[in-house]
Amino acid sequence: MAATLPPAVGADDFRRGMRRLASGVTIIAAAHGGERSGLTATAVSSLTTEPPQLLVCVNRSAAAHELIRRGEALCVNALALEHRALAERFAGIGGVHGPERFEAGAWTTLATGAPVLADALAAFDCVVVDAVDVATHTIFISRVVAVRAREDGIALAWEAGGFASVRRED
Repeated sequence: MAATLPPAVGADDFRRGMRRLASGVTIIAAAHGGERSGLTATAVSSLTTEPPQLLVCVNRSAAAHELIRRGEALCVNALALEHRALAERFAGIGGVHGPERFEAGAWTTLATGAPVLADALAAFDCVVVDAVDVATHTIFISRVVAVRAREDGIALAWEAGGFASVRRED
């Protein structure tokens, strides 16, 4: 018999706690049928290494959501500190939407045809192998089919409601 679950914490308490959980900043980009779309996201995580897979969580209200679902491919572009303006642009700050977001930055492709930021700290080109709808978001389980990574750069992070940098201490 399943145990009775205690009540969930309130949304305000949850948000306050999550603000202190630093996350890498990424641009999730997709292309399908000649259309490109992308968004700034922090809800990305490694899932498995054999096979290499990522979890990518996207709000279903995001413009890029349906393009990712239809095209079944995406690229997770890990951003460096110098990409802050690009992160803001893909977050919709400044009112830039849709394919106009790609007018800044140097974009290319790898195996799937999803947009790859040429100077990203790392770019994970993925095919979507499963999609799970949970509340307001879809979790895209994505198999990594190509990777490009830099050896230099300082990671852009999101913490306490603002951008931060991640510097190694070694």
